[in-house]
Amino acid sequence: LYLQDSFKLVGEKASLHGKKALIISDHVMEKLGYIEDCQKYLSSNSVDSIVFLGVASEPTDQYVENSLQLFQHQQCDLIISLGGGSCIDTGKAVAVLAANGGYIGDYMGQQKIADQTPIPHIAIPTTAGTGSEATDVTVITNSTTQVKMMIKQPAFMPNIAIVDPLLTLSSPQNVTAATGVDALSHAIEAYISKKAHPMTDMMALSAIKLISENLYKAYTEGQNLEARAGMSLAALQAGSAFSNASVCLVHGMSRPIGALFDVPHGFSNAMLLPAILEYSKDSCIDRLADIGRIFSPKAKQFTNEDAAEFAVQCIKDLCNSLNIPNLEKWGIPRKEFVSVINKMSKDAVDSGSPGNNPKVPTEENIASLYQVCYDYQF
Repeated sequence: LYLQDSFKLVGEKASLHGKKALIISDHVMEKLGYIEDCQKYLSSNSVDSIVFLGVASEPTDQYVENSLQLFQHQQCDLIISLGGGSCIDTGKAVAVLAANGGYIGDYMGQQKIADQTPIPHIAIPTTAGTGSEATDVTVITNSTTQVKMMIKQPAFMPNIAIVDPLLTLSSPQNVTAATGVDALSHAIEAYISKKAHPMTDMMALSAIKLISENLYKAYTEGQNLEARAGMSLAALQAGSAFSNASVCLVHGMSRPIGALFDVPHGFSNAMLLPAILEYSKDSCIDRLADIGRIFSPKAKQFTNEDAAEFAVQCIKDLCNSLNIPNLEKWGIPRKEFVSVINKMSKDAVDSGSPGNNPKVPTEENIASLYQVCYDYQF
């Protein structure tokens, strides 16, 4: 459901799938009153609920284990994830594990297939960024190895997504910026991916257009509902696009940064996007040219080479206007960063995403790119 005020329908939809819901969320959502509203809508449709508010940052296997235990102990039969991508990804993992068992890492790389129907899951995003509500992917950090596990199987797709732009009005400026560039990363990578196809192209280009028109407005005018609605739709479309075409090098390099330095996913993607597009540009000039022409009609007069260069510049300018920091300004110590570059480079390659990039890097290339990105100037 993509509709203003659609949050109110959660009780009606939940009643079709279960009688007792575990709401997976965080303390911010509780303070905003969203948890109370959700429970009220459920109760009015005779659905009981309990709440897990333990998702405090990027999702970890510990969050998954804790919420799964609560789900089982309370004999729930339905999951509702309410919040950003971290809450939704946690909900996806619990929905699969509750029906199929095992450790969430078992499902990475198709080692274990979720062949039992997962617990019904309703995903309700409160940010316009990850698009997780529309994907069959969950990303969970292994607390022991500090590796972000990217896990993709059809079973992880939520049964219902309720995308209500009104819920994003509460997003702070910095979250609006980071999640918005995250959605842009999804759309761009889906479009330049080696696995792109006409259906994903359509959604990716539509998302890029919506983001180019609405992200800065949503950032500077937080209560602009038209801009918020445009971004919610863009995130949804970008999620559908990358779920079917895959992400590329940005996400491959972003996940290790998030795992080792606890940088939220949206920010780590945003920090890397311009530099990695510069690296990849020569191998996807025509596709980047299309993106440049979406950002401004004047690029229609440019050659493809100039339009591609223009696209990268537009994205740099956008990141600059949104006050996206580089890794140095975020506060990651250079010495500590350099000491784990080899691990991050290997983890990035092992994730598989860089292999979809139009220009496929080696571990050495990735290590050099990490150095460039550390103090990159937008």
